Amino acid sequence: MHGKLLPLAGLYLVQGLPYGLQSGLLPVLLRAGGLSLTRVGLAKVLYTPWLLKLAWAPLVDAQGSVRAWLTRSTAGLGLVCGLLAGLPPPGAGQAGLPAAVAGLLLLLNLGAAVQDVALEALAVQLLEPAELGPGNTVQVVAYKLGAALAGGALLALQPTLSWPQLFLLLAATYWLAAALAWAAPALRRLPQPAPSKQRPHTAHLLRDVLAVPGTLWTAGFVLTYKLGEQGASSLFPLLLLDHGVSAPELGLWNGVGAVVCSIAGSSLGGTLLAKHWELLPLLRSVLRLRFGGLACQTALVFHLDTLGASMGPGTILRGSALLSLCLQHFLGGLVTTVTFTGMMRCSQLAPRALQATHYSLLATLELLGKLLLGALAGGLADGLGPHPCFFLLLILSALPVLYLGLAPSTFL
Repeated sequence: MHGKLLPLAGLYLVQGLPYGLQSGLLPVLLRAGGLSLTRVGLAKVLYTPWLLKLAWAPLVDAQGSVRAWLTRSTAGLGLVCGLLAGLPPPGAGQAGLPAAVAGLLLLLNLGAAVQDVALEALAVQLLEPAELGPGNTVQVVAYKLGAALAGGALLALQPTLSWPQLFLLLAATYWLAAALAWAAPALRRLPQPAPSKQRPHTAHLLRDVLAVPGTLWTAGFVLTYKLGEQGASSLFPLLLLDHGVSAPELGLWNGVGAVVCSIAGSSLGGTLLAKHWELLPLLRSVLRLRFGGLACQTALVFHLDTLGASMGPGTILRGSALLSLCLQHFLGGLVTTVTFTGMMRCSQLAPRALQATHYSLLATLELLGKLLLGALAGGLADGLGPHPCFFLLLILSALPVLYLGLAPSTFL
């Protein structure tokens, strides 16, 4: 099994770098430069290529080898990072995100999304049913570790590590990963797909994908299961920044510290699944715990604005706020690993020629659900105020628990 998991870990780690860069480092730089919460949230439009993975997923299913797709897309990511190293950083005397930087970040997401489709096809085809728990643990842990390195660790180092040095380091990392994708024995042993003589009609392809047992329910769940959590995780760190927590300290806790907790939660999820816990009871328990954690975080948001509340160093309120960040990421990692295992289990029921497209559909909906509230949370907080916004997010986090009651046997 290690021969399969090690290449997956390396490739998923570099896949998490663009997300960490734009969810951890970029929002803090833009907010520190004076941008409103709404404009910071709108920067998430750069994730658009991730929502269009279905446009090229059928090509990965039918044309060329997984190894070729992985190698070329990963090497392309290194090239884009090399180009970003030659541009000035956002917030350096500019009112918003420079057009050239935004364009290259969009290309970075495009390359990462192509890499993701190929990597999903590899994981679905490579892992046996008994390996899905450990495999999805590696997927989530490695991806979030990459996000932590690009978001939290680089944010903490940002005062001493220049913008060109940062992206040259990322470029070298991507080129090493491209070499791994080309040389890994597990990838070299994958069977070559038979070339497709003609592209399937889009309507027929979608019909075949949706006909896979459990697809419609799983699609609805992954679209909604992160709504409340993702909105809170996007907004709460920015509120702490507004209340006096420094950017380096926030980068440490919301980046490195929170991802360590997320990795611990993901590892626990994989361990429980390996010990033959059923998906549905495990999900129900974790979602209830997450609801309780978000309720505590909502209470903290209300308390931040009370008379006499202090976020000074060493105060109980400051410690409670930072601890709530870590708790939510721990529970988020646990629920994500279990959910991704269910997604992959559902995709393995699809014919081999549809598996990359099927998993890409589920992964696209999962990302859409996360981005929806992540992008709108700032606007809701600016328009309604933080208190009504967090109360709405708390209500949304309860909906997936109710939705589990409609689960088909495929997801169990």
